[in-house]
Amino acid sequence: MAKTKVEPEADQPDEQLDRAIEELRGVLREEENRPDAALQAGANSSIIMTIPVDVQIILGSTEMPVSELMALQKGSTVALNRRIGEPVDVVVNGRRIARGEITVLEHDPSRFGIRLTEIIAATKSA
Repeated sequence: MAKTKVEPEADQPDEQLDRAIEELRGVLREEENRPDAALQAGANSSIIMTIPVDVQIILGSTEMPVSELMALQKGSTVALNRRIGEPVDVVVNGRRIARGEITVLEHDPSRFGIRLTEIIAATKSA
C-alpha cells in the first residue's frame, strides 16, 4: 500500500491547538498574578479540569488491502506492527503524549491498565 505525503496544511489543526493552549496558559498566568487570584483560582481550575478529552491506548497498527479487510471474520488474527513487551502509545485528542506498558490492575485483576514509562515532551510551534 502506498502512503500519501502529508501536506503542510495538515499541520494547521496542531498549530491552532498549540496556539490555543499557549493562550490559555497566558490567561491562567495573568489570573494567578491578580490580587484576588486565590479566590478565582479554584473556580477557573475546576472549569478546566472538567473538560472531557479522548484518551486512547494504541497497541499497534497495520496496513492491509480492502480485500483482506473484507475477508476478516470471527476468529481472524490481525498482526500488528509491535511485538509483545514493546511500549504502547497513549494518545490524547489525537496527539501522542506518553508511552507505557500494559499491566493488570492490582485491585481488579480482570482489567488491564497502562503503567506510564515515558512522557513525551511537548513541542512548541514556531
